[in-house]
Amino acid sequence: MRSKLLLPLVAAFCLLLGASAYGQSYAITNARIVTVSGATIEKGTVVIRNGLIEAVGANAAAPADAQVFDAAGLTVYPGFIDTLTNLGMPAAAARTGGPGGGGGQTPAAAAAPTSNSNYPAGLRPEDEAVNELRAGEAQFEANRNAGFTTVLTTGRSGIFNGRSAVIDLAGDSVSSMVIRAPFAQHVTFTTIGGGNYPASLLGTFAALRQMLYDAQRQREIEKMYATNPRGMKRPEADRSLEALYPAIDREMPVVFTANREIEIIRALDLIKEFKLNGIIAGGLEAWKVADRLKAQNVAVLLSLNLPKRTSSASPDADPETMETLRFRAEAPKCAAKLAAAGVKFAFQSDNIRSLGDFFTNAGKAVESGLNKDAAIRAMTLGAAEILGVDKMLGSIEAGKIANIVVVKGDVFGKDRAVTHVFVDGKYFEQKEPPKREANAPTASGTSASGQSIAGSYSVTIQIPGEPMAATLTFSQAGPSLSGTMVSPLGSSQIKNGRVSPDGFSFGSSVEFGGAAIDISVSGKVTGSQISGIIDSPQGAVPFSGTRNP
Repeated sequence: MRSKLLLPLVAAFCLLLGASAYGQSYAITNARIVTVSGATIEKGTVVIRNGLIEAVGANAAAPADAQVFDAAGLTVYPGFIDTLTNLGMPAAAARTGGPGGGGGQTPAAAAAPTSNSNYPAGLRPEDEAVNELRAGEAQFEANRNAGFTTVLTTGRSGIFNGRSAVIDLAGDSVSSMVIRAPFAQHVTFTTIGGGNYPASLLGTFAALRQMLYDAQRQREIEKMYATNPRGMKRPEADRSLEALYPAIDREMPVVFTANREIEIIRALDLIKEFKLNGIIAGGLEAWKVADRLKAQNVAVLLSLNLPKRTSSASPDADPETMETLRFRAEAPKCAAKLAAAGVKFAFQSDNIRSLGDFFTNAGKAVESGLNKDAAIRAMTLGAAEILGVDKMLGSIEAGKIANIVVVKGDVFGKDRAVTHVFVDGKYFEQKEPPKREANAPTASGTSASGQSIAGSYSVTIQIPGEPMAATLTFSQAGPSLSGTMVSPLGSSQIKNGRVSPDGFSFGSSVEFGGAAIDISVSGKVTGSQISGIIDSPQGAVPFSGTRNP
């Protein structure tokens, strides 16, 4: 009997604790507040409670129960939004041929249930990012530390990349992360490969048009059958075509990844022909068709992964063409030209190697004529408007989700530092970079005493859901780096390895599914710790580890 009496008391106590934890409030005081939706407050307070912005203003008072952060000399922004990523998505696996597949597969992928789609993998608009999304806050630490609180994420491969999801970078479950799902249908002008149709870009455009036409006809047949089925053959269900109904009905945007002018024109032609609610992603040459983008009311998720020279500037290197030189020179000016034409745009990272370059390159857009306030808007409220979540996110207003970032220094400057990040009202403490010992290796690979980064390192490659152990062995001669990378995929030689003041980089190739896949690796060594990013056509994944004795 006593235990029965205790149970309600214990339950009430737990509820009280839960309410207290959820009711945690914070106050950021004495800060410069860039609200984005209104005037900047030169000295004010932002109050956060229950995951929402409770109050903001010059005269807002910190509640008695709030944890107070004195932000004198700092600037508060809405959490930055990256409008196209693959965050939280598993690494892409090659697929088997025929309906239900594309090239070779990993054993885990081969064991997965096959789709009952009538179309091969890569041409399946019914795929949902939210169904593949992996929960867990740790995987987003680098993005949060850079000031990002919200991203649009979608699949890594295929002509149809799947329906994307807008997620916050906090939460221990997928349901707690998702802000909006699905958001849009995503299309990349690529091929399926493995001898499957379409195997050329011309075939890709033909396949896309045919599927859209087939979806329109299927839609009409189903409407006719629903109105009067007598005398009509029952239409067969087709998941892939049905998934295109929201697109052809303009209920769901279609995002076309296209950077070059000809690709953007082809996307705009499809948008016009099928009366789609279209968006261009990438758009590095969108300035060339800015008037048409404006006329068709097509927004741009503009890449900040600006083109760089990749070949070594040596006497033996082939000279770059005028087209290549102009492409690189004009890319930073694209945002200003879109703004001048009245085209809606937001920024996206586009698998950029260093998240710091996102802000550096946004600064280059400002230097090239973009208004600074417009640049801030393109990574906050402007992004939220295009993603359809501006009533919840994108500005610092009472009642909105408490996605807040506090920055020291110019947000576009080299001295910028994120000091505080709140996602859904949860505070993420910023970790201070480890202090370097007097003789420890620096990011350039040498210490004050000239110590090299040469040696052996045990690392873990953070493939979502399938972490992989590997060993990196470096040999260094001045700025040149050579060696091997050994993993379950085999041993690979390091190519074109370089050590610079910013860290190290090298290229290599690995055998996967019977084919050689080129990868590029960049990272840094701090003390005995090593970390970085491995980039490949299947996506980018982080790695970290320690130097072996």
